[in-house]
Amino acid sequence: MTEARPDHAQLVALFDFYVAAGIDIALDEAPHDRFAENARPAERPAAAADVRLVQEPAGDPERSLRALPLAATAPPEEVAEAARMRAREARTLAELEAMVAAFEGCALKRTAKQLVFADGNPEADIMLVGEAPGGDEDRAGKPFVGRAGQLLDRMLASVGLDRNQVYIANVVPWRPPGNRTPTPQEVAICLPFTLRQIELCAPRIIVTLGAPATQTLLGLKEGIKRVRGRWVEYSGLAHPVRALPMLHPAYLLRQPVDKRLAWRDLRLLRRAMEEIGAAR
Repeated sequence: MTEARPDHAQLVALFDFYVAAGIDIALDEAPHDRFAENARPAERPAAAADVRLVQEPAGDPERSLRALPLAATAPPEEVAEAARMRAREARTLAELEAMVAAFEGCALKRTAKQLVFADGNPEADIMLVGEAPGGDEDRAGKPFVGRAGQLLDRMLASVGLDRNQVYIANVVPWRPPGNRTPTPQEVAICLPFTLRQIELCAPRIIVTLGAPATQTLLGLKEGIKRVRGRWVEYSGLAHPVRALPMLHPAYLLRQPVDKRLAWRDLRLLRRAMEEIGAAR
């Protein structure tokens, strides 16, 4: 007895469902029950899948590419610790970018088209940090270039800024499949590189775009609409830095009525810019 094959209409309906759910990539030919897999007793990965370190020749000047995790299947806490150790050794943003590009400890790198490290002026006084790249950013290799990025450009222009006067990055530099939210493990693995990126950029003002970036970098657990519009302190640098949580441009595209709140925040940013003379 042959199994009945789905007709054309059923296949079209299935693909429409995938698109609506944000599914745009298939990682295997057969479906997997991840809930059943998680219910099994945890097993330590085989030794070959652990974090392994690249041993460089003595005196190798390219230390930014040493000791990188070679397997994303290693325990997340070990990969995160390896990322922390490596991030501390980056002496420049260019060295850090090369280090992140060679990093194999985050599984998101396998499904993303390319690394989305940063855009704008690394010497700027203002640094904007979002959550993770989307599809447009993944294709372009730059953060905030899709519809949300176009809105961000207009928001910056409203207070006399453009991309040459700010530095833009994300907490996670690779696009999660289907634009899903990065898992806590993925954030923990990528965060050391983002923190070092902030250290090397050394901005005088940090703007966190959206709840995930705000909660991750500023430790605030309240909703973004409760914490936006007020200055808080970013404590990750040797000296205090003012940080301003704002609504994410992608949220504003879905809820345009809240653009009035974003305008109030932009006015706060403008006043702070005038105080510090942010024009470089």
